[in-house]
Amino acid sequence: MLIGVVAALLACFGYGTASALQGYGAREATTADAGDRGPSLRSTISAALTPAFIAGMALDVIGFAGSLVSARLIPLFLSQTIMSANLVVTAALGTVLLGVRLHRRDWLAIGGVLLSLCVLAATAGPLGDTVVAPSLHWDVLVASIVVLIAGIGFVRVLGARSAIPAGLSAGILFGAMAIAVRITDGIDPLSFPVLLRDPAAYTVVLAGAGGFYLFTVALQVGSVNGAAAALVVGETVVPGVVGILLLGDTARPGMGWLVALAFIGAVVSAVAVAAFGAAEHAQSSGTETAPSTSR
Repeated sequence: MLIGVVAALLACFGYGTASALQGYGAREATTADAGDRGPSLRSTISAALTPAFIAGMALDVIGFAGSLVSARLIPLFLSQTIMSANLVVTAALGTVLLGVRLHRRDWLAIGGVLLSLCVLAATAGPLGDTVVAPSLHWDVLVASIVVLIAGIGFVRVLGARSAIPAGLSAGILFGAMAIAVRITDGIDPLSFPVLLRDPAAYTVVLAGAGGFYLFTVALQVGSVNGAAAALVVGETVVPGVVGILLLGDTARPGMGWLVALAFIGAVVSAVAVAAFGAAEHAQSSGTETAPSTSR
């Protein structure tokens, strides 16, 4: 379990630093052609080609590797919640890279995330060994396709107001990717013919790419803390629940209530960081755009 926890922490710092750098890169990229319709594919590609964003993608690779290892070695409710602490890393770096101001309420919410993670790490049980139904391999692929289409639809309909729905959709896709990594056949032992026949393996690619695109859009139109926290909710709750209900992940004997409490505390604290960050972003954006509202 120790290796899985270390891998999740590596993913946490990789993803958290990447989000801050990508948020900085997204702000650098021009989105003038987006208007109220939200960012276009062209502006999203421009954001992804900035030096800061490219550096963030390199760190995403490190985070992805850590997430793969942790998803196979420890319960999903633990691995995904540890990775959700990347929000703390993002918020801290955002004060330097993006000029985000953290108030006492922000630090209290961040402290709530960290405390909840400590409790989860201390109470998590062994990795579940429930036999997975073959249909689940197809279910996770179909669900990922539906969420990706819905996320793109939110962006088209809501435009510049799509940051939270896009971030949440990206989080659900990353959560689906974690589930797929856990159940994919042909990894241990490694067998490429088996791997290529498993629909869950294609979910890893589809959900990863789709989540990356939607999160990039969310960073362009909203606060980095708000987008990251919406992502955290999706990538933590969905695989955590699936891991408990379908994959046999459990807490230590007699500690189930404490795991549930810590899990809820981590998600609520992350949402609080999102709400505070989004409010700060909206206030600063309104101040900056007020003189030009007559155009």
